[in-house]
Amino acid sequence: MGNAMKSICLFWLTLLVGSTTLNAAKPNILYIFTDDQSIRTVSAYTEAQPWIETPNLDRLADQGLRFRYSYTGAKCVPSRGSALTGLFQHNYNRETAYWPTHFRANGYYTGMIGKWHWSEPRYQTAWDWSAIWEHHLPRPPGVPKNNYYWNQSLRMHGEELVKLEQYSTDAYTDLTIEFLKERAKEPDQPWFFWLCYGAVHGPYTPADRHIGALADAPEMDYPTDMWPPRPDKPEHMVDLVMMEPHPETGKPMKRYGSLDEMVKMYHEAVMAVDEGVGRIMEALEETGQLENTLVVFTSDQGYAMGQHGFTLKVAPYDANLLAPLLVRWPGNVPANTRTSVPVNGVDLIRTFHSVAGIEPSIQLDGRDLTDLFFNPQNRNWDDEPVLQTYFGTLYGGEPLIIEELTKAHETGDWSAFITHKTGVRAWLMVRKGKFKYIRYVYADYLDELYDMEADPEELHNLAVRPEYHEIKMEMRALLSSELEKRGARFLPLLPEPKQRY
Repeated sequence: MGNAMKSICLFWLTLLVGSTTLNAAKPNILYIFTDDQSIRTVSAYTEAQPWIETPNLDRLADQGLRFRYSYTGAKCVPSRGSALTGLFQHNYNRETAYWPTHFRANGYYTGMIGKWHWSEPRYQTAWDWSAIWEHHLPRPPGVPKNNYYWNQSLRMHGEELVKLEQYSTDAYTDLTIEFLKERAKEPDQPWFFWLCYGAVHGPYTPADRHIGALADAPEMDYPTDMWPPRPDKPEHMVDLVMMEPHPETGKPMKRYGSLDEMVKMYHEAVMAVDEGVGRIMEALEETGQLENTLVVFTSDQGYAMGQHGFTLKVAPYDANLLAPLLVRWPGNVPANTRTSVPVNGVDLIRTFHSVAGIEPSIQLDGRDLTDLFFNPQNRNWDDEPVLQTYFGTLYGGEPLIIEELTKAHETGDWSAFITHKTGVRAWLMVRKGKFKYIRYVYADYLDELYDMEADPEELHNLAVRPEYHEIKMEMRALLSSELEKRGARFLPLLPEPKQRY
């Protein structure tokens, strides 16, 4: 969508709605970012198990806009890299500037709390206020490897480490409320706050008060293609399975229990997140900041629970990727609305700049979603393509990707682009309208095409059907075009997908 069309939309919406960012005070921005949280964990989404209840998140959805398709990222680290830079993985590296630094220079007070899983936090340049769990640092003796919920210490404002005595989700909520109370004393300065809950990353550990809350719930609904084979999918997917059938019942088991038990623990851990969001919204109201705060709730990516054989993220399927995305902004975003327009994480960063009235310091990779916020039924967005990329642990930006692609062509060794022990390859994905196309960064490898209206579970790969060849090639060209718009120079080095009909 061109800038001229956006300007026209915003002009008319200003007249119709009477209040947009064009004539309102600079809004506060609260960006709530959970970990590994699928849309299936929020009862406002139809994909949720019938016994799930998230009243506070549902209330947030009722008061604003719910996105059906949010491809925030593919995995914890690259998703956070994009959240801090506004760029796709091929366009940033560990030295790329963080955009909150630019917000500080333009009058915003910036804060961050919770899981840090990227490069240096840059306490003195990006954040005025911070309480960061330095997840990437070595743990003290006696602290377990996956201390997502207990035994955490936070680096306060870049200085001393403070050991948490609480369940981490509750502690992050308490500290966020402290931040909100402090900022209420400075009503003339807008703020941006990034709340990064560690929940609901494994090991799924509910708060004590929620342990066993779902023990008596009915057995989960199991996915259609939980067990292989999947003959029309790429090589690593044909026989992929991360579970074992129980020898007597045949039901899926993990090494620490059944899939059903794991899913229920996962959802019990979401309960504290839901309560935390409710408490934070109450604090915004009590401090008089609710009306001028844009609240965005999402996750770094989704998580599959048996779909396509996965209990994992990283794969390019909706079951692995889709995160909830709820947007509340009274007077600007209409209440109780929803949209099926697919969006991604870098779109949110570009949009934050727009609603704050701040011109980005660099060319960002995302799209400005403000007119979609104001008018969720805007049909001009129906055919807007959305892009997502995943290069595994290659965080050196495009120079590193080009180096590895060149080396792979010369040696025939493409192992740098195997991103997980399950065999998932680096991938590029584009979605437009009802079609979704996936191309792998790996030699002689099958690509994928899905009709997301007829086949939302992505069970039938149309890329292997000759009658869809023309659509497949159109989508492949669209993928290249969208990457070129973001400055991609590695396209000539991409290996041609395997042809199989």
